[in-house]
Amino acid sequence: FARVVRIETIRNVLALAAQLKTKVYQLDVKSAFFNGELEEEVYAEQPQVYVEKGREDKVYRLRKALYGLKQAPRA
Repeated sequence: FARVVRIETIRNVLALAAQLKTKVYQLDVKSAFFNGELEEEVYAEQPQVYVEKGREDKVYRLRKALYGLKQAPRA
């Protein structure tokens, strides 16, 4: 689930900022999921392209949240 801002909300915020003569900054949060620390232990299989020879049965222990994890929004 990705939160999406409605265009009306953006217009209202910009109008309010213009009326109050304040600065508006843009923030891009595409990589927000890549920085969150995980509280519980999460393991992932090796991606098909990066499978190590002789270690096919190994898995990765994730320390940081990845996009698509159920735990990512909480991290």
